[in-house]
Amino acid sequence: MNQIQSEIVMILQNCLFSTSINFSFMQLHIQSDNLNDYLQEIPPVIVFSTPLVQQQIEKIKMQASTDEERAKAAFEVARDKITHSFDIQSKIITVSAEDTLQKGEGICFAKSHLLATLLRGMGIPAGFCYQRVLRKGTIDSGYALHGLNAVYLKDKGWFRLDPRGNKPGIDSQFSIETEKLAYPIRTALGEIDYPEVYAKPLDSVIKSMQESTDCSALFYNRPEMV
Repeated sequence: MNQIQSEIVMILQNCLFSTSINFSFMQLHIQSDNLNDYLQEIPPVIVFSTPLVQQQIEKIKMQASTDEERAKAAFEVARDKITHSFDIQSKIITVSAEDTLQKGEGICFAKSHLLATLLRGMGIPAGFCYQRVLRKGTIDSGYALHGLNAVYLKDKGWFRLDPRGNKPGIDSQFSIETEKLAYPIRTALGEIDYPEVYAKPLDSVIKSMQESTDCSALFYNRPEMV
């Protein structure tokens, strides 16, 4: 291989490398251009006037002064203070933010409802995002939706956060510049990272939560796609 050919190969490799880096950042599709749509209550799931929600909001406001600090504090409440129901094999299903705070547990959807409620209650726009993941890590086990959030800060724009809750193998962090979510999406296995940022939780998600008899049933009743 002569020098010119070597330089061409190097250029092509650099292009491929650059492309792979670009694809590692999700280009979000915002459902509504009106930020007010991401600040609204959605009874009975997203309600920020209830006692425990208001108590948590006031606590965050006392501890943090900027929107970024408050968003981080709210994220850590949803991620760390609420136990993931599947992790403890609980039978309890929580849906609304108030119920999630009261019970101290919830699955990913409930945690995302809580985070959105706390943020909207502090005037910080927040939406709902979803991923299609393998239910038990294998194709034979089937697929289920996983819920997370997108947050808007005036000087940062939209970015995603995943309050699922950490455990060995999962390390989700409050990160604005680079996403640090719970699950790496394996497209080769049929998993999907949906780019949409919804102003409301999906009806199919709420229906599966409300109609499941317990959390064990909900594990299998979760929608498989948006």
